[in-house]
Amino acid sequence: MASDAYRSGAPDAGPHPWHAPTSGITVLAAALMILAGAMAIFEGIAAIAEDSLFVVTRHYVFEFSLTGWGWVHLIVGIVTVVAGGAVLTGALWARFFGVVVAGLGALANFLWVPYYPLWALTLVAVNLFVVWALCTGMHREADAPGTT
Repeated sequence: MASDAYRSGAPDAGPHPWHAPTSGITVLAAALMILAGAMAIFEGIAAIAEDSLFVVTRHYVFEFSLTGWGWVHLIVGIVTVVAGGAVLTGALWARFFGVVVAGLGALANFLWVPYYPLWALTLVAVNLFVVWALCTGMHREADAPGTT
């Protein structure tokens, strides 16, 4: 497997750090972050353009203009794509940053439910799966045999 890419022939050569991007769950989380970020970018562009795709509800608790929500989703989408790319590097800070960004994406899409329910709930589910995958991947990789 990819985790066995670097092994020296000496039995007591010391532990070798296992590169995190070789974990399937980490790569999946990064790919989903990039995909969710791209979808949020398109969602933001459509909202900024005031497309007739969205239904603007009245008397909603979190009432912003459609253009305001568009900018929120555009910015969150760009940051999510950048965070997904950073997670692919395997840095620990990128995982924590990815958890925070995916959590913010889930929150923004939850508040977006009245405007486009199916799309918003799909992105909430994807972002929550990314949070789970990034957090679970850290524990599984730390406990995996042969990682030293």
